[in-house]
Amino acid sequence: MTDDFAFEPKTVTVDTGTTVTWTNPGDVPHTVTAYEDEIPDGAAYFASGGFESERAARNNLKEGLIVPDETYGHTFEQSGTYGYFCIPHESSGMVGTVRVK
Repeated sequence: MTDDFAFEPKTVTVDTGTTVTWTNPGDVPHTVTAYEDEIPDGAAYFASGGFESERAARNNLKEGLIVPDETYGHTFEQSGTYGYFCIPHESSGMVGTVRVK
């Protein structure tokens, strides 16, 4: 994350087994929350705060916030395309994609 309302880069491509780490260098708290319907079948769900579903992440926003200067990481063990978003800034277009080879 580089500006206060966008993931940078918006799309990243990594190899299977890579840990992607999101860092919040801005002044506004964010989340990293997978869209359940935009991850490969059988892939592990991911969300800052450690939630196991999109609904749980949405219902517990404060527990999932990445405050300024903090990080969240997830290791992608399965190939495919993963869509994710920031809960408070989803309507502003704060979405991203991880492509795993």
